Amino acid sequence: MAAVVPCLVLAGIGWWLWPQQPASGPPHIAAGTVEADLLSPDSVSRVAGTTVVAGAQSNRPHAPLTVSPSACAVAAGPTTQSVYGQAWTAFVSAAYKDAGATGAYTVNQVIGVFPDSKRAEAAFSTLTEGLNACSSSTRTDQAGRTAKWTYRAQPAGQAALTWTAAQGGSANWACSHQARVSGTSLVQVAVCQAGDGLPAASKLAGKLARKVSR
Repeated sequence: MAAVVPCLVLAGIGWWLWPQQPASGPPHIAAGTVEADLLSPDSVSRVAGTTVVAGAQSNRPHAPLTVSPSACAVAAGPTTQSVYGQAWTAFVSAAYKDAGATGAYTVNQVIGVFPDSKRAEAAFSTLTEGLNACSSSTRTDQAGRTAKWTYRAQPAGQAALTWTAAQGGSANWACSHQARVSGTSLVQVAVCQAGDGLPAASKLAGKLARKVSR
């Protein structure tokens, strides 16, 4: 499994590319902020069936990724500006990792708040169209290492968009994603593990969407 972890950045998932918050202690979370809407590590652990702890966090989407083919920028970077653009009014991305820090299990939550529901739905449409336009992509890091990922999206419903990003050469390891529009927000959850992470991703995305819509 150790060989899989360095390739996560190549995958363009997004959250490993952002600056991390200082790890000196738990950050103060103000009520009413997007950070307060995130599911807690304990809540995620109960759904995941394994203990996770808080990792990197960001308050802005990363710049669009450079991938081959270029039409795969959305599929490779679903949490980047390729989807969320510049019109959001609040944003948070938080990565949780397995307690052993092995990289064998990670969960990411993203909340992007827009001025109105139409812009949130437009971002959802951008994500849907981007996934439909790409079946696989390749990214190359600064050291010249490449990683190929394949994407398989389920037909988008009114409530959610579900898809899987599978890393080439990594046995059964993949990232299972679900995105939902909740009011003026586009929320996403990704569960990366060896095996089927879709049930956990779907359940967590539903819990996150309900929390955001309160």
